[in-house]
Amino acid sequence: MSPLHDHAEPLCLPPECEPFLLERFLKAEAMALWAVRAAQLRDVPANVQAFLKQHEADEEEHLQHFETLVGYQSWGREVLPTVPQQWSSLAVLLFGYEALGLEFARLLVGLRPDMQSIVDDEETHVAFFEQEIRKLLAGGGGEADQARISARSWWKKLPRTVDRYLQDPSLDACRADVASAMLVAIQRRFIDAGLLN
Repeated sequence: MSPLHDHAEPLCLPPECEPFLLERFLKAEAMALWAVRAAQLRDVPANVQAFLKQHEADEEEHLQHFETLVGYQSWGREVLPTVPQQWSSLAVLLFGYEALGLEFARLLVGLRPDMQSIVDDEETHVAFFEQEIRKLLAGGGGEADQARISARSWWKKLPRTVDRYLQDPSLDACRADVASAMLVAIQRRFIDAGLLN
Protein backbone atom coordinates (compact mmCIF):
# COMPACT_ATOMS: atom_id res chain seq x y z
CA MET A 1 0.00 0.00 0.00
CA SER A 2 1.49 3.31 -1.00
CA PRO A 3 1.31 6.28 1.38
CA LEU A 4 -1.30 8.90 0.74
CA HIS A 5 -0.06 12.31 -0.31
CA ASP A 6 0.46 14.62 2.61
CA HIS A 7 -1.08 18.07 2.84
CA ALA A 8 1.44 20.87 2.48
CA GLU A 9 -0.43 23.24 4.78
CA PRO A 10 -2.21 22.65 8.08
CA LEU A 11 -5.98 22.69 7.97
CA CYS A 12 -7.77 25.81 9.12
CA LEU A 13 -11.28 24.94 10.26
CA PRO A 14 -14.04 27.56 10.51
CA PRO A 15 -14.94 28.58 14.09
CA GLU A 16 -18.48 27.23 13.68
CA CYS A 17 -16.98 23.70 13.76
CA GLU A 18 -16.11 24.05 17.44
CA PRO A 19 -19.43 22.87 18.98
CA PHE A 20 -19.49 19.82 16.71
CA LEU A 21 -15.86 18.93 17.47
CA LEU A 22 -16.50 19.25 21.21
CA GLU A 23 -19.49 16.92 20.98
CA ARG A 24 -17.61 14.48 18.75
CA PHE A 25 -14.68 14.42 21.12
CA LEU A 26 -17.02 13.84 24.06
CA LYS A 27 -18.45 10.78 22.30
CA ALA A 28 -14.97 9.58 21.35
CA GLU A 29 -13.73 9.88 24.94
CA ALA A 30 -16.74 7.93 26.21
CA MET A 31 -16.07 5.17 23.67
CA ALA A 32 -12.37 5.13 24.53
CA LEU A 33 -13.12 4.86 28.24
CA TRP A 34 -15.34 1.82 27.73
CA ALA A 35 -12.86 0.18 25.35
CA VAL A 36 -10.06 0.64 27.89
CA ARG A 37 -12.20 -0.88 30.61
CA ALA A 38 -12.99 -3.85 28.37
CA ALA A 39 -9.32 -4.26 27.47
CA GLN A 40 -8.38 -4.58 31.14
CA LEU A 41 -10.42 -7.79 31.29
CA ARG A 42 -8.24 -9.42 28.63
CA ASP A 43 -4.97 -11.29 29.09
CA VAL A 44 -2.48 -8.50 28.37
CA PRO A 45 1.13 -7.97 29.46
CA ALA A 46 1.59 -6.65 33.01
CA ASN A 47 3.01 -3.30 31.86
CA VAL A 48 -0.01 -2.86 29.57
CA GLN A 49 -2.42 -3.61 32.41
CA ALA A 50 -0.75 -0.94 34.55
CA PHE A 51 -0.87 1.56 31.68
CA LEU A 52 -4.54 0.83 31.01
CA LYS A 53 -5.41 1.69 34.61
CA GLN A 54 -3.76 5.10 34.24
CA HIS A 55 -5.27 5.44 30.78
CA GLU A 56 -8.73 4.87 32.26
CA ALA A 57 -8.14 7.65 34.78
CA ASP A 58 -7.02 10.00 31.98
CA GLU A 59 -10.11 9.20 29.91
CA GLU A 60 -12.41 9.77 32.90
CA GLU A 61 -10.81 13.17 33.47
CA HIS A 62 -11.16 14.10 29.79
CA LEU A 63 -14.76 12.94 29.78
CA GLN A 64 -15.69 15.08 32.77
CA HIS A 65 -13.96 18.07 31.18
CA PHE A 66 -15.88 17.71 27.91
CA GLU A 67 -19.17 17.05 29.67
CA THR A 68 -18.70 20.39 31.44
CA LEU A 69 -17.91 22.14 28.16
CA VAL A 70 -20.91 20.80 26.23
CA GLY A 71 -23.30 20.96 29.17
CA TYR A 72 -24.53 17.38 29.29
CA GLN A 73 -23.38 13.92 30.29
CA SER A 74 -22.22 11.39 27.74
CA TRP A 75 -24.32 8.36 27.02
CA GLY A 76 -23.59 5.59 29.54
CA ARG A 77 -23.29 1.91 28.73
CA GLU A 78 -24.38 -1.05 30.81
CA VAL A 79 -22.39 -3.63 28.85
CA LEU A 80 -18.72 -3.28 27.93
CA PRO A 81 -17.93 -3.39 24.20
CA THR A 82 -16.51 -6.53 22.64
CA VAL A 83 -12.78 -6.29 22.07
CA PRO A 84 -10.39 -8.94 20.68
CA GLN A 85 -9.23 -11.71 23.00
CA GLN A 86 -5.72 -11.89 21.52
CA TRP A 87 -3.32 -9.14 22.61
CA SER A 88 -1.87 -8.87 19.09
CA SER A 89 -5.27 -7.85 17.68
CA LEU A 90 -6.31 -5.83 20.72
CA ALA A 91 -3.09 -3.80 20.56
CA VAL A 92 -3.84 -2.84 16.95
CA LEU A 93 -7.40 -1.83 17.83
CA LEU A 94 -6.28 0.36 20.73
CA PHE A 95 -3.43 1.86 18.72
CA GLY A 96 -5.75 2.64 15.81
CA TYR A 97 -8.48 4.28 17.80
CA GLU A 98 -6.01 6.25 19.89
CA ALA A 99 -4.41 7.49 16.66
CA LEU A 100 -7.85 8.53 15.40
CA GLY A 101 -8.59 10.26 18.71
CA LEU A 102 -5.31 12.13 18.47
CA GLU A 103 -6.25 13.48 15.03
CA PHE A 104 -9.58 14.74 16.38
CA ALA A 105 -7.77 16.32 19.33
CA ARG A 106 -5.44 18.13 16.92
CA LEU A 107 -8.40 19.46 14.97
CA LEU A 108 -9.98 20.68 18.17
CA VAL A 109 -6.85 22.35 19.54
CA GLY A 110 -6.61 24.32 16.29
CA LEU A 111 -9.77 26.09 17.44
CA ARG A 112 -9.16 25.78 21.19
CA PRO A 113 -5.44 26.19 21.95
CA ASP A 114 -6.30 26.01 25.66
CA MET A 115 -6.84 22.25 25.16
CA GLN A 116 -3.24 21.43 24.29
CA SER A 117 -3.01 19.21 27.38
CA ILE A 118 -5.60 16.89 25.79
CA VAL A 119 -3.38 16.52 22.72
CA ASP A 120 -0.38 15.84 24.98
CA ASP A 121 -2.27 13.04 26.74
CA GLU A 122 -3.42 11.55 23.45
CA GLU A 123 0.15 11.60 22.11
CA THR A 124 1.29 9.72 25.24
CA HIS A 125 -1.39 7.07 24.71
CA VAL A 126 -0.56 6.65 21.02
CA ALA A 127 3.18 6.43 21.73
CA PHE A 128 2.65 3.71 24.33
CA PHE A 129 0.60 1.49 22.02
CA GLU A 130 2.98 2.13 19.14
CA GLN A 131 5.84 0.89 21.31
CA GLU A 132 3.84 -2.24 22.19
CA ILE A 133 3.10 -2.83 18.49
CA ARG A 134 6.81 -2.60 17.71
CA LYS A 135 7.53 -5.20 20.42
CA LEU A 136 4.96 -7.56 18.93
CA LEU A 137 6.36 -7.18 15.43
CA ALA A 138 9.95 -7.55 16.59
CA GLY A 139 9.03 -10.90 18.13
CA GLY A 140 7.92 -12.22 14.75
CA GLY A 141 5.89 -15.39 14.40
CA GLY A 142 2.14 -15.76 14.66
CA GLU A 143 1.58 -12.71 16.86
CA ALA A 144 3.32 -10.41 14.38
CA ASP A 145 1.35 -11.94 11.51
CA GLN A 146 -1.93 -11.53 13.40
CA ALA A 147 -1.12 -7.90 14.22
CA ARG A 148 -0.55 -7.12 10.54
CA ILE A 149 -3.73 -8.95 9.49
CA SER A 150 -5.71 -7.02 12.10
CA ALA A 151 -4.14 -3.75 10.96
CA ARG A 152 -5.10 -4.33 7.33
CA SER A 153 -8.65 -5.18 8.34
CA TRP A 154 -8.92 -2.11 10.58
CA TRP A 155 -7.44 0.16 7.91
CA LYS A 156 -9.97 -0.96 5.30
CA LYS A 157 -12.82 0.13 7.57
CA LEU A 158 -11.25 3.43 8.60
CA PRO A 159 -12.32 5.66 5.65
CA ARG A 160 -15.99 4.86 6.27
CA THR A 161 -15.53 5.42 10.00
CA VAL A 162 -13.88 8.80 9.46
CA ASP A 163 -16.57 9.84 6.99
CA ARG A 164 -19.28 8.90 9.50
CA TYR A 165 -17.54 10.79 12.30
CA LEU A 166 -17.28 13.94 10.17
CA GLN A 167 -20.95 14.19 9.24
CA ASP A 168 -21.93 17.70 10.30
CA PRO A 169 -23.04 20.71 8.23
CA SER A 170 -20.29 22.87 9.76
CA LEU A 171 -17.74 20.72 7.89
CA ASP A 172 -19.44 20.76 4.49
CA ALA A 173 -16.85 23.05 2.93
CA CYS A 174 -13.80 21.16 4.21
CA ARG A 175 -14.91 17.58 4.97
CA ALA A 176 -12.92 15.97 2.16
CA ASP A 177 -9.73 17.80 3.14
CA VAL A 178 -10.18 16.98 6.82
CA ALA A 179 -10.85 13.30 6.12
CA SER A 180 -7.87 13.06 3.77
CA ALA A 181 -5.54 14.71 6.28
CA MET A 182 -6.65 12.35 9.06
CA LEU A 183 -6.18 9.29 6.88
CA VAL A 184 -2.74 10.51 5.78
CA ALA A 185 -1.60 10.91 9.38
CA ILE A 186 -2.95 7.55 10.55
CA GLN A 187 -1.67 5.63 7.54
CA ARG A 188 1.79 7.10 8.02
CA ARG A 189 1.70 6.09 11.67
CA PHE A 190 0.70 2.51 10.80
CA ILE A 191 3.39 2.29 8.11
CA ASP A 192 6.08 3.70 10.43
CA ALA A 193 5.11 1.18 13.11
CA GLY A 194 5.52 -1.64 10.58
CA LEU A 195 1.87 -2.65 10.40
CA LEU A 196 1.24 -1.70 6.76
CA ASN A 197 3.64 -2.22 3.84
